Amino acid sequence: MDITEIILNDHHEQRRMFALLDEMHAAEPGQATAVWERLRILLEVHAKAEELLFYPVLLTLGKNAGANGSPGEETKDAIHDHNEIRDAIHDVAAHDAGSDSWWSAIANVNKVNGDHMAEEEREGLTDFRRHVSLDERHTIAVAFCAFEAAHAAGIEPHDIDPEDYVKDRQ
Repeated sequence: MDITEIILNDHHEQRRMFALLDEMHAAEPGQATAVWERLRILLEVHAKAEELLFYPVLLTLGKNAGANGSPGEETKDAIHDHNEIRDAIHDVAAHDAGSDSWWSAIANVNKVNGDHMAEEEREGLTDFRRHVSLDERHTIAVAFCAFEAAHAAGIEPHDIDPEDYVKDRQ
């Protein structure tokens, strides 16, 4: 088990669920809402697990495969992205399920989440594969899976200040 594979699998599931929703525009709102609620929980719990277990280790690397220049900048960007995703998720609740504005809000979550996943796959996951031992990646993966399982019913999402997050962990 490798944390980079666990995160990639979660990303695949997120993409799969957004694709399911794309095909549910004619469904009853309750059906689309049920799929959305499952996806919402997955997104929120996944982000929290990364913030607790993945990014703190990324900050210790001292090297960077991406374009941001440092693991600190890469991590600040990722935390900022998580905040955007949480805010976009929150916006969905402001609309009546099944309405055009609800679908537009879900499309926005898909966009900001997709942008984040692509960047993370290019940068953070690459850094981990290059610089973190398989033993450590395994240990993080076990903790990550346990966290997601323990919070399968969801969490209370909270935005995090990216600057404070990095400063508190360096």
